[in-house]
Amino acid sequence: MAESESESGSESASSNGSDPESHSTVRNVVVVVLDTARKRSVDGETMPTLQSLAEEGTSFENAFSAAAWTLPAHASMFTGTHPTEHGAHGGHTFLSDSLRLLPEAFADAGYETVGVSNNTWITEEFGFDRGFDDLRRGWQYVQSDVDMGVVVRGEDLREKLLAARARLFEGNPLVNLANVLYSEVLRPAGDDGADRTTNWVSEWLGERNDDRPFFLFCNYIEPHVEYGPPQRHAEAHLPEDVTYGEATAIRQDPRAYDCEDYDLDDREFAALRGLYRGELSYVDEQLGRLRTALVEADEWEDTLFVVCGDHGEHVGEHGFFGHQYNLYDTLLQVPLVCHGGPFTGGARREELVQLLDLPDTLLEAAGIDDPEFDAQSHGRPLPPVSNDDGGGGDTGPWREAVFAEYVSPQPSIERLEARFGEIPDRVRRFDRRLRAVRTAEYKYVRGDDGFERLHHVPTDPREEENVVDETPERARRLRTRLEERFGELERGEADPADGSVAMREGTRERLADLGYL
Repeated sequence: MAESESESGSESASSNGSDPESHSTVRNVVVVVLDTARKRSVDGETMPTLQSLAEEGTSFENAFSAAAWTLPAHASMFTGTHPTEHGAHGGHTFLSDSLRLLPEAFADAGYETVGVSNNTWITEEFGFDRGFDDLRRGWQYVQSDVDMGVVVRGEDLREKLLAARARLFEGNPLVNLANVLYSEVLRPAGDDGADRTTNWVSEWLGERNDDRPFFLFCNYIEPHVEYGPPQRHAEAHLPEDVTYGEATAIRQDPRAYDCEDYDLDDREFAALRGLYRGELSYVDEQLGRLRTALVEADEWEDTLFVVCGDHGEHVGEHGFFGHQYNLYDTLLQVPLVCHGGPFTGGARREELVQLLDLPDTLLEAAGIDDPEFDAQSHGRPLPPVSNDDGGGGDTGPWREAVFAEYVSPQPSIERLEARFGEIPDRVRRFDRRLRAVRTAEYKYVRGDDGFERLHHVPTDPREEENVVDETPERARRLRTRLEERFGELERGEADPADGSVAMREGTRERLADLGYL
């Protein structure tokens, strides 16, 4: 892979302890990202389909994202690199074409490459379309560059009519009208594109007559705010004393909550956590439908089916709502299940892995040798079920440590000030870069303002007790490991030149609705 590192800071890929020829390759690869799905809230009661996939395949219980929000997290999964390497973050909202993307590797290997994204960040507008034969916007009934979401998000009929009048005649009015009617009338209640996505994939699988193998990417956004699952999914997870109507009436505005524009009590957060689990339950149902579609298309047995979160979520933990401004495990630890090919047979792995390991894992499972991708990637192929080798560092298949970065606040402190005026000092302190390293025993986080926190993972898994002062030598060693991985972290360190995309107005409105702007 990209380079070798010293034993004390070993993170880059090395031999995974297995011979690619020793286990069967797969024909097709499907990657399903459950946007904002945190490991803490995933279990058999909430997600029985995912539990079944784990029991038949392999569940990686300690999988971590390289970033705490969508754009950099997906960029790491698409490139096998860390945020400071791929350069996509809050101050540079575009994935550079200097790096090779995973879909490009599959396309050049002769695959049909199809993607369906329900998150606005993961579109051609931000550089994620390279290598895809077709990258669709899952929230649209008819594919269009004009996003009519501003109409859907109008809070009353007057707002909707004004928005429709302003946007309807951009592009094709009939297409725009069809997208509004779908969202306002035809879309299932509690759905934010998942049902349409699954329907489209099922139809595509049933109708395709292409002899090529396929690479399919799907992003389901339902676990993202605002949480509004179908009632039957929500009621199974809400507190007994909270009705569906009460729960869905709770204000969901993470940036406003962070800036103390309003408050939420314990009962309200409990209700929101119930809605969040209801969203996970709903997307689990979509996973079951995807599996059925692959079976009916006679592709299931030849497919590596991977399900993961891209990052996690705070729903009241550590005093936060949403997924910005910090690197707690609540945001970094995600579900990861692989089923098919070398991962069929059942295993529950507790070793540390990163989502940026996925590209190398998928390419190896498909038997694809891509020297260009291999040269840039810091991933290491996840060992198959049959490989029980121990070890880590430079010689074994497993990692001794995983890493994460928060490169630039999103939204910026300036944007928060523009919206809320004076903001609390605790929020102003978030105007910093953060890096984290986590081993099986310790988690260390450092900011470019000198901020440090250290947690003993076995006794403090929720990261509530900072033991930097009690164990300064341990903190020093982990700080050294971070510097070996990323270089020194200095206050005022220059970021890449601002590369924020001049967004289409519809894109800006949708991202604002998701709490990003």
